[in-house]
Amino acid sequence: MHSRSVFLATVLLALTSPTKPIEIRANSVTLPLAKKLHTSGGAQYLVDQDRARVRTLIKRGLNIASQQNRRGGAVPLGESQAVVYIAQVNFGSSTTEYNLIVDTGSSNTWVGAGQPWTPDSSTTSDNEAVSVSYGSGQMEGTLYTGPVSLGSCITVEEQGFVLAEFVQGFQGYNGVLGIGPENLTLGTILENPTRTIPTITQNLYQFGVIGQALVGLFFEPSSTNTAEGELSFGAPNPARYIGELTYYPVTGTSPASRYWGINQSITYGSTVILSYTAGIVDTGTTLIHLASNAFLEYQAATGAQQDLPAPAGTGLLYLTTEQYSQLQNLDFHISGDTYTLIPNAQIWPRALNAAIGGTSDRVYLIFSNLDTPSGEGLDFVNGMCFLERYYSVYDSDQNRVGFASTEYSSSIVN
Repeated sequence: MHSRSVFLATVLLALTSPTKPIEIRANSVTLPLAKKLHTSGGAQYLVDQDRARVRTLIKRGLNIASQQNRRGGAVPLGESQAVVYIAQVNFGSSTTEYNLIVDTGSSNTWVGAGQPWTPDSSTTSDNEAVSVSYGSGQMEGTLYTGPVSLGSCITVEEQGFVLAEFVQGFQGYNGVLGIGPENLTLGTILENPTRTIPTITQNLYQFGVIGQALVGLFFEPSSTNTAEGELSFGAPNPARYIGELTYYPVTGTSPASRYWGINQSITYGSTVILSYTAGIVDTGTTLIHLASNAFLEYQAATGAQQDLPAPAGTGLLYLTTEQYSQLQNLDFHISGDTYTLIPNAQIWPRALNAAIGGTSDRVYLIFSNLDTPSGEGLDFVNGMCFLERYYSVYDSDQNRVGFASTEYSSSIVN
């Protein structure tokens, strides 16, 4: 492993572009992320994909997900998320960089979708089979142990990862970088379901590369592929947020407690649409999902209409341009703190209406119905549309989630 002393000074090392370097600060590593918009048909099924994922998250959190969902399980027709952020990762001694989706809602790291990876002498395997269902996709493969490199300079020497042999639902990407809690790997090793696989975050911390077992995430809202993202292991990057970071304990309410779960309430203007309850923060989900009663309250308060499901429509709520001009702030209340989505942050980027099967004369809202009432233990999912407006931190050491404002919290980009 690299000596801890290597990280005492700030060093900038180029990854693939001089404008997007890997930054190594004292006891932390920051990677650039690339935003990818899936605009070639699959995004038309955005709501279906998101709902399928959320259903799987709930089942897994309740420990009722079974391996019978292996090959052949129901997967929506559109197989890729509409919006993802990817990190470039190397496996074994290969110099090939693989594009992995950054996912806080799962903890297995794997490669093999779209671009093959061949095991080499730097890796070992006991031929243990691994299976993970994402709702909007599926992966089966073999567990390996060996070096995993983040860009060209930081390597975790004894990292467990999976070489996928069957993949469904990851068109255009090479795998997943799972940065959720380690317990999400329970049940994924088929013959040894009680065994967990330490995450990359935990191994970086164990080997002294980073000072804390936490991850900071920054995403930039945009209607193009040019937006920036950033993944910081070991410490938040203060250059990416404004003011103070505030941390909140992971909720004790199941099944949200198995993920990066928090407690919050939501108000639209002065109207409470969701009372204080438990839910999760998830980069693998595009939309914001609300318990059915909260979703209907929001629809009634905004006057939004429900579009037809795909492929006839988007499946989203929509407003007229005049209704949008009257849209009010949506406030997320967490332990006395308020995180606001201004009207522009509540809508899908209008330049991308066609990508989701929409029309140019409608303003689509970025919310979906969980189809279960509040009080079920996972009553909301704050997906990418929320996380593009606020810096977020996921702290395994202290079992907490943090948020801070960014320059984009109140920006007009959609």
